Amino acid sequence: MTRQLVFLAVLLTSISTLAVAQAGPPGITEPTIFPPFNAAAPPCTAPPGLQKVLAFAQDNEREFMQGVGRGLAQAAKDRGLEYRRVLAANDAQKMIEQVRELRANKVGGVVAAPVNPASLGLSLQELIWSGAYVGTVVPPPAISLLNAPQYLTGKVLGDAAAAYIRARLGGKAKAVLLTHDSLQFLAPRFVAMRDALRAVPGVTIVADISPVTVNKEGGMTTMRTILLAQPTVDVVLGADTVVLGALAALREAGKARPDQFLGGIDGEPEAVAEIKSGNGPYKASISLASPVFGYAMGQHAADWLEGKSIPQAMDILPIALTAANIAQYESDLANPGHVYREAARRDLYLKMYGNICYDTRDRYVNFPWSSERR
Repeated sequence: MTRQLVFLAVLLTSISTLAVAQAGPPGITEPTIFPPFNAAAPPCTAPPGLQKVLAFAQDNEREFMQGVGRGLAQAAKDRGLEYRRVLAANDAQKMIEQVRELRANKVGGVVAAPVNPASLGLSLQELIWSGAYVGTVVPPPAISLLNAPQYLTGKVLGDAAAAYIRARLGGKAKAVLLTHDSLQFLAPRFVAMRDALRAVPGVTIVADISPVTVNKEGGMTTMRTILLAQPTVDVVLGADTVVLGALAALREAGKARPDQFLGGIDGEPEAVAEIKSGNGPYKASISLASPVFGYAMGQHAADWLEGKSIPQAMDILPIALTAANIAQYESDLANPGHVYREAARRDLYLKMYGNICYDTRDRYVNFPWSSERR
């Protein structure tokens, strides 16, 4: 009898889970090419019964995500929305619970930077089915998803390094790539870096490795290990946070030189400060301008709640920050609203695709979107 009850309980749980999974449309699940966003698309119904609240489900406190939050908060203020932030601190289960609570409270707009995209997916779908705006930083599902063109992002950095090697290092260099190849969405950027460096015959990639943790400590630990086998390194490429750790390890070992090329992705403030110093190894950072796209997503959430048509997807365009253009970049990040309202300036940072509104929300993005056809 006990076994029968256990079997029945498992069966009912499975049926319940299946019912929840089928509670709404699956969205667009096949890779789709979206046309350019049509800002003149006609409006549709405003979602009923939702609170005029914009929430940020934030994975962790790294500066890149803090920038997203600053942009969202400014957009919420400008559009008369209440702004809330819930921090998961890299706890995937905690984020699921936070997103479910936001749905229970009928929050009208949620932007998520998922800790674990697979585990959070159903909770985000439930928000979408409730009529809420859901924006995500890279992974689906989402009403409006953003991504960097990852190969292009890596290519901009790789090309900058290759040009420096040719011009300043006589065409020869020992290079280190600190990768995140285990992350499907980011892998193309490292393919691009390899392609750029391999185009320079005198370059040897002496290490191509993913740090255990994607942070400064992970970069430092990995570079310490690399230096045991390769005491001379000329080029280090990766995300800013790990390359900054590598720089700390180089300095610790007395191996940092002004003629090295260290370059990263994300436009982290510490990386920007290193570039501005003008006398260190850090030469470039590829900005993805998180306050600017955070502000754009906040505006899209507000538009959604008013029944307007918004983009289904958005490119974050990579910009190589150097000592020559950092002043303008910092001005833009300090006032993302001005950038968003000035179309020519906004187009340097963002490109928008597709159209969706409350009436067509069954067409939400539920595949790993990229504008690149690679």
